[in-house]
Amino acid sequence: MEQLCAVFGLTRQAWYAATRREEKKGFQTDLVLQEVKRIRKLIPGIGTTKLYVMMNDFLTRHTIKMGRDKLHNLLKESGLLVQRKRSKVKTTDSSHSFYKYPNQVKELKPDRPNRLWVSDLTYLLVGHGFAYLSVIMDGYSRKIVGWSLHKTLEAKGPLAALEMALTERGESQQELVHHSDRGVQYCSGAYVERLKKARIAISMTESGDPNENALAERVFRCLKDDFKLRGFVNFGVAQAAVERAIMAYNGVRPHGSINNLTPNRAHQKSGYHVLKWYPYKKVRYGNVHYPVDKAFSSPL
Repeated sequence: MEQLCAVFGLTRQAWYAATRREEKKGFQTDLVLQEVKRIRKLIPGIGTTKLYVMMNDFLTRHTIKMGRDKLHNLLKESGLLVQRKRSKVKTTDSSHSFYKYPNQVKELKPDRPNRLWVSDLTYLLVGHGFAYLSVIMDGYSRKIVGWSLHKTLEAKGPLAALEMALTERGESQQELVHHSDRGVQYCSGAYVERLKKARIAISMTESGDPNENALAERVFRCLKDDFKLRGFVNFGVAQAAVERAIMAYNGVRPHGSINNLTPNRAHQKSGYHVLKWYPYKKVRYGNVHYPVDKAFSSPL
């Protein structure tokens, strides 16, 4: 051992200290990877930034000094970076004779839950065909307050999601706006009449720009990428997976746009959220641009 230490110009004590540091580093790396795998059992496609937020307490508790970039490099070395997959099927048919309502949320800045609901639907691969997931998300808290998985593109799916959201809202008479695209499901007589009966104002996209319904588009990307809602053998399996994903989305996954709260926690608050973004980025909500050079109150 003394000869080996002499080759590297180290004392025996320095050699043993270096060995212990390497052992500690390897142990901490294994701990971090185990925690990553535990979280990804709940949210299979969660990326590095959200992982780092969720692991802050874990790292502090185990006195592990690791920044987000170091975590990213560790995931890369371990083959655990998320691979994003993009595909698209058209679910919006706006070429119909129903009345299309104007966009009323361009300047709306909700400061409480149940001030703005955004709604949309997407497809999921089920067996040799598709099923269609309709969601209604609260624009303030990002909570999915209503959802339905339906076998066809009929308005029955969005209507079921709307009924769930209305049940959760209860008997509140506070002002509320429902925003959606101009798809035939949301313009249909049954859907519009249900909104009017509940005294909810109706707003729809106008220009075809997806940014006019960006919040709803974003929640689908989250569900498909982070929770891997992509392909299922049958409808029953798909429905169970969607329910688990939405429960985890509402109760586990932190959101940077609501001060890293979960939607369930944000839904209990009021007042504008403080955004946490990098200073060189810009945030766009609908058609309104907000330069981000310091923390500010969230418009949505």
